[in-house]
Amino acid sequence: MKSLHALFKPTSSPTKTKTTASSSSSTTPTTTTASKTRKPTTSSSSNAPLPSPNPLETTTTISKTSKNEPKSLLSALFIPPTPPTEAQIIPLIHGSKTILQIHQIHAQIIFHNLSSSSLITTQLISSSSLRKSINHSLAVFNHHKPKNLFTFNALIRGLTTNSHFFNAIFHFRLMLRSGIRPDRLTYPFVLKSMAGLFLTELGMAIHCMVLRCGIELDSFVRVSLADMYVKVEKLGSAFKVFDESPERFDSGSSALLWNVLIKGCCKAGSMKKAVKLFKAMPKKENVSWSTLIDGFAKNGDMDRAMELFDQMPEKNVVSWTTMVDGFSRNGDSEKALSLFSKMLEEEVRPNAFTIVSALSACAKIGALEAGLRIHKYIKDNGLHLTEALGTALVDMYAKCGNIESASEVFGETKQKSIRTWTVMIWGWAIHGHSEQAIACFKQMMFAGIKPDEVVFLALLTACMHSGQVDVGLNFFDSMRLDYCIEPSMKHYTLIVDMLGSSGQLKEALRFIERMPMNPDFVIWGALFCACRAHKKTKMAKFALNKLLKLEPTHTGNYIFLSNAFAALGQWEDAERVRVLIQNRGVHKNSGWSYIEVEGQMHRFVSGDHDHKDAKAICLKLEEITAGAVKQGYIPGTEWVLHHNMEQEEKDDVLGSHGEKFALAFALICTSPGMTIRIVKNLQVCGDCHSLMKYVSKMSQREIILRDMKRFHHFKDGSCSCRDHW
Repeated sequence: MKSLHALFKPTSSPTKTKTTASSSSSTTPTTTTASKTRKPTTSSSSNAPLPSPNPLETTTTISKTSKNEPKSLLSALFIPPTPPTEAQIIPLIHGSKTILQIHQIHAQIIFHNLSSSSLITTQLISSSSLRKSINHSLAVFNHHKPKNLFTFNALIRGLTTNSHFFNAIFHFRLMLRSGIRPDRLTYPFVLKSMAGLFLTELGMAIHCMVLRCGIELDSFVRVSLADMYVKVEKLGSAFKVFDESPERFDSGSSALLWNVLIKGCCKAGSMKKAVKLFKAMPKKENVSWSTLIDGFAKNGDMDRAMELFDQMPEKNVVSWTTMVDGFSRNGDSEKALSLFSKMLEEEVRPNAFTIVSALSACAKIGALEAGLRIHKYIKDNGLHLTEALGTALVDMYAKCGNIESASEVFGETKQKSIRTWTVMIWGWAIHGHSEQAIACFKQMMFAGIKPDEVVFLALLTACMHSGQVDVGLNFFDSMRLDYCIEPSMKHYTLIVDMLGSSGQLKEALRFIERMPMNPDFVIWGALFCACRAHKKTKMAKFALNKLLKLEPTHTGNYIFLSNAFAALGQWEDAERVRVLIQNRGVHKNSGWSYIEVEGQMHRFVSGDHDHKDAKAICLKLEEITAGAVKQGYIPGTEWVLHHNMEQEEKDDVLGSHGEKFALAFALICTSPGMTIRIVKNLQVCGDCHSLMKYVSKMSQREIILRDMKRFHHFKDGSCSCRDHW
């Protein structure tokens, strides 16, 4: 950025200075000093402080060494700098790249008494808000007098853009009390703030003000009104605004209004209305196609989304990103990564949102090699490691089993939000590294980041997996007493889980009884599982009775109840629940396991023999099972919760679990000594867990298994979870 000092160059010419210096030998050093003082300098860095002229220093230097010179000569030597004008200051504000530069320019504005300029103040507020320095915007606004429409509009826009909705509404009220009448540039941001806070009635009141002002036909205002009604779930009112818009069939200016209504229909799940609107549009832009595609994706219909995507006359980065994100969110991570690769092949440059969606897909199925390729793309293309990209990379590496790389990227990410810190703490937690998780939490505190309820969930998870009950209880008390965060049901569940897994079942029950809220299905389920693990049948039956009094509200609860009866040998009750599941059409989530080999993802489900190498996989599984039995492995048939099966049938059921197929396939297709990484969507059963330990010792390999709760690092016959999970 051009230095402000360039604006203050003295008007005296170099020739005149040289002549003055030669008139007396005694004044030669003095003239040199003065000349150096007036020489303009340019900052070498955009963040370097902007030099300011100091006329007093120049005057003092000349007066000390030139006392015998005539006054006319002194006047010729010292000519005050010309103050900058609005026309010179405003381009500097626009050209600033950091908030530090804004502060430096502001200092010069104050120095030259330009703070009263409404135009300069408006630009300062806008530029500070753009760089997310709302406090500076407010300070500039508060010190400017008199306030006018332009300064109020700039501040309200900045507050709304930075999601300070309540403050934006407060200043809108201040604007009205000051007797300043809002205009067409005020109302859109006020309406957005109303929608952000879901203030339906106030939003309708603003609509009335718009009507009284007579600006309801302004296209910007009408779009904002429709958008506000969509966000507060008043779709009928949004359609009324749409129907009253005379320009809605004007192909040149109405697309934005149509897109808002299509998005509203998609949000409400009214896809037929959305399609009808889309077909009736006078002109379909790329954003219109992407809006409808996104609507189908968010409603779970990826087939229709793909159909529309293929029909698009011209695809851009937004439409590609919508599809990648849609497949990732709907559980088809393989398709998401396939589309991302195709996008690169067609030389469409992805943006940060595309890359974050692709990394999220990698994290869900443990596609480490694909994640490494995306990370290499980021580096090769010189993409800045923003907070969003850094957080996505940390999450990907942590969930793909490479916690060391996650920590490395975390250190390289300069802009860390609370989500970045949370992802790193959670990464350490699910890998069983409680000390590193707590150390990361302390670093976050030193960085001035205030923890939220999700951070404490991560910390309690770390303590639960490492068995540090006292430390976990201290964190639980701290969140309430030190940070005034009320624990949710999830926090209470983790404490019950923590006490139960450490064998402190009576303490867990007392903790439940002292809860300020009624324990739910998950709380009693956690206690039941702990009782089952520690062979405490009496308390397990007590927990089961509590479960029976609660109506299952989730598919998994029915499955859990059936398995709980079976675990206690209550086969008739287990069968009764299974019949109930069938009659109610409850769908059980199928278990799957993923493994990545040479960049290709392979998916296995329980009892699945459809893989192209199924025969070789089954033979390998029989081989490693037989070898493990010789080492002392005993198939845990108690994990098969069906009483009417013969022992041989139970062995077959255990042998068909997806993670075992994935393990056998990895042993066939990967080099000896290579780490095996498996991702499972459900919790690993005790039998599979036991087999993994034996295989890690037999094959001299590290096996990293991620289930729905944590990571299990199997090495030399033992697991990082110490058989508590």
